[in-house]
Amino acid sequence: MPGCAHCGHRLDIIANQVGRRDECPHCGEDIRSCRNCRHFDLGVAKECKEPFAEVPKDKDGANFCELFQIGEGGIHEKESRDALLNAAESLFRKK
Repeated sequence: MPGCAHCGHRLDIIANQVGRRDECPHCGEDIRSCRNCRHFDLGVAKECKEPFAEVPKDKDGANFCELFQIGEGGIHEKESRDALLNAAESLFRKK
């Protein structure tokens, strides 16, 4: 079941039936945004795994991307990204 990428709450959504104006009932953030898409990935170019997507600058706002597919919710990506960077940096720290 998909979750909101902003607050982490589970969303009751049937398949990809997400309208451009749909908002998370828990935090009010846009659901049809890059961060809620299954193609969103901080580790790739333009933060999108779809090579032909016209990626908007605002990853949090609603958009018209035709390739949007609801994902599992990149719950707290920034926190997990920071944790990954810290783990990588610790590999190279002198003891």
